[in-house]
Amino acid sequence: MAPLPYAAPVVDSTAVFKEDIFKGKVLFCTGGGSGICRGMTEAVMRHGANAVILGRKIDRLTQTAKELSEATGRTCIPFQADVRQPKMLKEAVEKTIEKFGRIDMVICGAAGNFLAPISGLSENAFKTVMEIDTLGTYNTIKATLPHVRKSRGSYIHVIEKTRGTPYQVHVSAAKAGVDALSAVLAVEEGPHGVRSNVIAPGPIKGTEGMDRLAPIGRKTFSAPAGREGEIQDVANATVFLFSDVAALYYRPGPSCRRRRRTFKAIPASLS
Repeated sequence: MAPLPYAAPVVDSTAVFKEDIFKGKVLFCTGGGSGICRGMTEAVMRHGANAVILGRKIDRLTQTAKELSEATGRTCIPFQADVRQPKMLKEAVEKTIEKFGRIDMVICGAAGNFLAPISGLSENAFKTVMEIDTLGTYNTIKATLPHVRKSRGSYIHVIEKTRGTPYQVHVSAAKAGVDALSAVLAVEEGPHGVRSNVIAPGPIKGTEGMDRLAPIGRKTFSAPAGREGEIQDVANATVFLFSDVAALYYRPGPSCRRRRRTFKAIPASLS
């Protein structure tokens, strides 16, 4: 009888990293009200950081902030903001500095997505996703960078490797732009002690993206690791990349593009 396929375990980051590695630090997260970015925020808070989460739905943000604070024993502040509006982001940054005095880590996770073929996608719909994902990321960088420089901090951008994926031309273009922003940020700001990386999750179980965007009748995907990706997998990569252990996971200079890491959460493909 053939042996059962191996399934990689889901490990909590606190089993590997000390619980206080981010003590005294502050996370600024766009899109932190739900899903993957919420899980990333919770993981960072469980290791000692306080957090500010941003989004457009204040009711959901307020509830999430309350739950994260109770679960981690740290402070999470909700702030209503649209990443397409630089003024709102700057106000959120000012409030963060007033409350905590610093920003050490930034997660750029605000995004818009839906399924649409090129033939059925309006120019306005394409523009909206570009504005939320790409321009929103740029606006977030601009608003936070002076403070991240001071703390010699780090950025993580949540993208998706959707090149060639049907019905995702808007997201493919937008996330390619975010990937490029991260690469340039790593090169330009590396000499100032600022790091920038991307995490590109595959299909992640139990997320809104999987529920809305996975093909009808297909909510599970094969993967070499023997199981579907989970939010905890992305959270673990987040803790690693924000930690001092990942201090060399960027390289300023001509070789940056070869050495800058892109992390893909399990599973690595849709096949």
